[in-house]
Amino acid sequence: MSRDSRGSAVGAPAPVDRQRQARALGDPTRHEIFHYVSEADAPVGVAELTAHLGLHHNAIRQHLAKLVAADLVDESTSPAHGRGRPRLMYRVSPAAQARWGGTTPYERLSLMLADMVRSGSAPEEVGRRSAVRTPLVAGDNDALGVLVDEMAAHGFEPELRRRGRRIEIVLQTCPFATAAEAEPDIVCNLHLGIAQGVASRTHGRIVVDELIARDPHRAGCRLCVHEEPAARERR
Repeated sequence: MSRDSRGSAVGAPAPVDRQRQARALGDPTRHEIFHYVSEADAPVGVAELTAHLGLHHNAIRQHLAKLVAADLVDESTSPAHGRGRPRLMYRVSPAAQARWGGTTPYERLSLMLADMVRSGSAPEEVGRRSAVRTPLVAGDNDALGVLVDEMAAHGFEPELRRRGRRIEIVLQTCPFATAAEAEPDIVCNLHLGIAQGVASRTHGRIVVDELIARDPHRAGCRLCVHEEPAARERR
């Protein structure tokens, strides 16, 4: 994690080149690879993709390299077992999953609104339930990292800012901007509930206190978060 001019840790994702991503996915083979990896329950290796697509492994590697370069797929190294080099493994980046794979943001919003109508529950509670039902995209070793990854998976393009015990997650994009402009109380409280639901799955290590809303089209809403004392001691 980098640090700003004051020495504070900043987790700022690089700007996303959406046109580059669209071009990368315009190739049918790369689109199939992206879809396969996004649907997988675990990181995928070259051998698995070769068997699935029936292509030479060098061709698969070339397509994966373009997907990695476009920030669509993340590359990692599996633990070594015996002789030979560790295998390269691939998973869809959380932000790319929200933008290009699975349900769209407005499809997710429609499901939450339907839940509100059906159950009569408040938006915050519906957002919490939605987050609790969704499988986490990251492990739970780093509680703040889990929250950042989950908000990225929902399309918020979050940036972590920490100054001492003050922790903020800046939501640089609002995936529901048009709806949030029309009904800010409903949509913003759904956002808050989603974050609180994710935090509840970190075994009490972090708590989301509030959401400071901004103009949804300009974004920059802030989730104010604090770590519980036991979690700070473990860091």
